Amino acid sequence: MATAENKRPLILYSCYSKKSSEGEQFNPNHNFGYIFSGRTEIYVDGKTKVFKEGDFRFIRKNQLSKYVKHPAPDGEYKSISISIDKETLSSVSKEYNIDAEGKYQGDSALLLKPNPLFNNYIDSLTPYIGKAITIGKDLTTLKVKEAIMILLATNPLLKDVLFDFSEPGKIDLEGYMNKYYKFNVDLSRFAYLTGRSLATFKRDFEKIFHDSPNHWLQQKRLSDAHYLITEKGWKSSDVYLEVGFKDLSHFSFAFKKAYGISPSKLT
Repeated sequence: MATAENKRPLILYSCYSKKSSEGEQFNPNHNFGYIFSGRTEIYVDGKTKVFKEGDFRFIRKNQLSKYVKHPAPDGEYKSISISIDKETLSSVSKEYNIDAEGKYQGDSALLLKPNPLFNNYIDSLTPYIGKAITIGKDLTTLKVKEAIMILLATNPLLKDVLFDFSEPGKIDLEGYMNKYYKFNVDLSRFAYLTGRSLATFKRDFEKIFHDSPNHWLQQKRLSDAHYLITEKGWKSSDVYLEVGFKDLSHFSFAFKKAYGISPSKLT
């Protein structure tokens, strides 16, 4: 269900069994989804939202998020996500003369009120789930357009977020970095989300923190890790993802260099 222009499929079915799946992600597109079984905890924009079996959800684009997907007891976690891309939204905007009328003020992750239109839409996708049937680009685009029109019909206020094509504006860098430093994303992503070019981001960062972004991020994450291990009793194998390291070996090397002892020897 992917298009050649997208690294992630626009329509994605997920299935996990017997263990929870966790991680973090950034999606440049809005996301409309449904949970068939299990539940998801999503941390986004400073809030934790829980979506369970039978829930429909909407997640706004350009958000850093952390998630944990829990399978149902003695069962599986199953969900489907429709990624609403800018190209399709622009097409709908031109075709139906739809524009944002104001600035969206709602939450970044919404639990949508059940509606028969949602159920019928998800039912129309189930023949393709787990089957050796593929959806081509044209049909995928039509299904994404259908999702957009259903969201507008059931939640008119989403027009102001769906059809806001502006790039992230320049925001308070110090506040943003102190809030999101645990997310392991490239500096270019932090720059984009704070409304800056990479060069301007680095320059502004050093003026505010009197340190380079990479060094500040590593020290901040290591300090958090040290606290969690020594004061909260966390294991090093659990800490590294929590504080923003990509892998355990890199975390262990950096921790020992900073504190002179392997993190595993502190537990």
